[in-house]
Amino acid sequence: MSTSLNQGAVTLELPVVTDMRVAIVTAEWNSHITEAMTADALRVFGEAGLDLDEDVSVFHVPGAVELTFAASQLIETGLFDAVIVFGCVIRGDTPHFDYVCQSVTQGVTALNADCDIPVIFGVLTVNDEQQAIDRAGGNLGNKGGECARCAIKMVHLARTVKEL
Repeated sequence: MSTSLNQGAVTLELPVVTDMRVAIVTAEWNSHITEAMTADALRVFGEAGLDLDEDVSVFHVPGAVELTFAASQLIETGLFDAVIVFGCVIRGDTPHFDYVCQSVTQGVTALNADCDIPVIFGVLTVNDEQQAIDRAGGNLGNKGGECARCAIKMVHLARTVKEL
């Protein structure tokens, strides 16, 4: 998802979706960033009428690479209409950044291509910590809320397509 403050962004009204269950998988690495995104997603889901105790489940994994495995396991349960993955990968001095970003991006892409429910990509891939802070409640908004709105829209889309 691109930053919602993007000048070219179109903001459409959020559809009403009932009986929606969502899993959020949050990486513990850079937790001050990922927990801020998780909190904003929960805020948006609450405002959309989801029961945060019944309709939204939050799971934690050590880091971004583990997000794909957790999402695949949650999809297999058949309990959820969407899965959101939250991670934050900050560039360092080694190629590790590239490997982690490629792994999680390809993993989530494969899940979206192969599965019947949307997996929302909420992984920040940034050059420095300030860029992450700016996107997790700072001057560029909060990707967590954006991902929650995306999940609602994608569940609505999936249900609409099934009715065709």
